[in-house]
Amino acid sequence: MAIAKAERLMNLALCLLGTRRPLSKRELRESIEAYLEASSDDSFNRMFERDKDDLRELGLVIETVENLDGEVGYLARRDSNRLPPITLDAEEAAALGLAAKVWQQARLAGAASGALQKLRAAGLPEDVDPYEAHGALEPRIPVHEAAFEPLMLACRDRRPVAFDYRKATAARPEPRLVEPWALECWRGHWYLAGWDRDRGAERVFRLSRITGKVRTRGGKYTAQVPDVVTVRETVASWAGDIADRSARIRLRSGSGYPLRAKAASVRELGDGWDELEIPYGHGLDAWLVEFGPDVVVLEPAELRADVVDRLRAVAKG
Repeated sequence: MAIAKAERLMNLALCLLGTRRPLSKRELRESIEAYLEASSDDSFNRMFERDKDDLRELGLVIETVENLDGEVGYLARRDSNRLPPITLDAEEAAALGLAAKVWQQARLAGAASGALQKLRAAGLPEDVDPYEAHGALEPRIPVHEAAFEPLMLACRDRRPVAFDYRKATAARPEPRLVEPWALECWRGHWYLAGWDRDRGAERVFRLSRITGKVRTRGGKYTAQVPDVVTVRETVASWAGDIADRSARIRLRSGSGYPLRAKAASVRELGDGWDELEIPYGHGLDAWLVEFGPDVVVLEPAELRADVVDRLRAVAKG
């Protein structure tokens, strides 16, 4: 059915682009086989209106013209649907090349390579190589989580999903029904932002804590998708990046380099331990737990208690 609809949309687009005068619904129905097979006029009208809306959503500019007899016709002028010439300088081409390399480990690698080939065909200068190395370091975005691909497709297609999710403080995963908005990589981890239907609120989920398969669900979104989804800012606040006070911790020597990078001060204690003063904000306890036995919280007392509670929950699981 998906192939039949794609073929029908293509035929309709070709008819609208190939005509020099507006075509009426009757003429379009007689020109496209799928429309001739419609069981009734009402069925054809519904199919045509859906197809017309789908083509407009894809970016095709379709004009509606009424002739002297009051009959409505449709056409898509070539000059209104022609992209301007694409010109890229060396720096812009280099940026596109780096963007394509970023996705070499992900499902978008083929799409990125194909896009650059189309840019070459559209007139990208022959002396500019988007894949040319521009430094000793090359960007990579690792994608190891099995949930990444189905969630990426769900974000693109605006489809609700269901999955089992284990919070850092929970011993067992819980089912979640989510309307996915956006995916973002932060500090080497992938996060999903979306609307949690059961909790009736925006939530951010770390993909590595999704267990089992991601299952798509039917139906439309119930919550409005915001214009800007601040995944990174939300996770940063959980990780203590937005802090209004300080905490003192003991950190094993030679470990915890992300903590050391954030530290306001570092003091050697001997016996393989250092004392650090780090920013303390909401969610710092969850981040400290990830360092396991290499971190001991000295103060404040509430942070120490939160970390101990999280470690106990992990031990029980």
